[in-house]
Amino acid sequence: MAPSFISGIQQVGIGVADAEQAFAWYRRAFGMDICVFKDKAEASLMTRYTGGTRQSRYAILAMNLQGGGGFEIWQYTSRLPAPLARPVSFDQHGILAIKLKTRDIVAALPALHACGPQALSPIVRSPEGKRHLYLCDPFGHWFEVVEETDFFSSTDSAVGGVCGAVIGVSQLDRALRYFQTFGFDRVLVDRERLFEDWDVVPGTRQVFRRVLLGQSRPMQGSFGGLLGPVTLELIEARERQAGHVFAGRQWGDCGFIHLCFDVHNLPRLAQTLANTWAPCTVDSSSSFDMGNASGHFCYHEDPDGTLIELVETHRLPLIPAWGWSLNLKARSSQKPLPRWLLGLMRFSRVR
Repeated sequence: MAPSFISGIQQVGIGVADAEQAFAWYRRAFGMDICVFKDKAEASLMTRYTGGTRQSRYAILAMNLQGGGGFEIWQYTSRLPAPLARPVSFDQHGILAIKLKTRDIVAALPALHACGPQALSPIVRSPEGKRHLYLCDPFGHWFEVVEETDFFSSTDSAVGGVCGAVIGVSQLDRALRYFQTFGFDRVLVDRERLFEDWDVVPGTRQVFRRVLLGQSRPMQGSFGGLLGPVTLELIEARERQAGHVFAGRQWGDCGFIHLCFDVHNLPRLAQTLANTWAPCTVDSSSSFDMGNASGHFCYHEDPDGTLIELVETHRLPLIPAWGWSLNLKARSSQKPLPRWLLGLMRFSRVR
């Protein structure tokens, strides 16, 4: 069987009360202005996580052509989305913050400030030695903006796409082994102390262990060049832990719902996870449709129950207004797509 690997973070699911309002803010603040699809449907396969009842939802997949993963902005339409039970705190488990890349964080700071975040930290150095800052959007979601050098193209946005995530865990060594299953084999940082760069972030006034993970090989596959390198930051509060951010709420409620990896040969990866950890909890079996896009998806849970989505794309809309899409099942997904072809997504830009 052909090898399995991830080509980067495809998107992060973000549950909100008003998807159009959130899309407008993310376009302005983060340059997430490429609308890959807008789709209204029933989440029939997700009843395991929606109280045993089929729920309807509205989803917008937005990307930034500078590269990196996108946002799947997700809103319930059959029920009111439950808000966060309490503001996100970094002593919780789950997806706590999303990493976004920028070429020049000093130049990006005024634009970020002008968008009116709930909170915005000063520029500081990360444990990896990179300049970064944290901000909280108007909906209560935390983001880390970090200087990076890998970009797919240039746009007028001060910020690029998703290049990683901060995930709170209960037992870091166990979580480390879990994410190594996805190819995160490089430990970039492993430190334990009280961290000064977190001064603005709730729940961080205690000792934490922080581990930054990367991959030793370059991103491959159809979308490797677009999605780019990924850094996962696993954090464990050493003095007190406050439970999971989605405790008592459903998948799709407000908050970071899932982290989605773009996968080559998803069946093989799903089998590896089943043999090593546990079977996938949701599997679309062959193909699903979301607007003009389609593919095969699975869900898996990390050791603390955080949802990891795995997607192998079958059809990608390039210019939805013209009905142009790319059939990926007809080509080898190990080969990168031409940059000019992916660049056609610029015609889906929403101003």
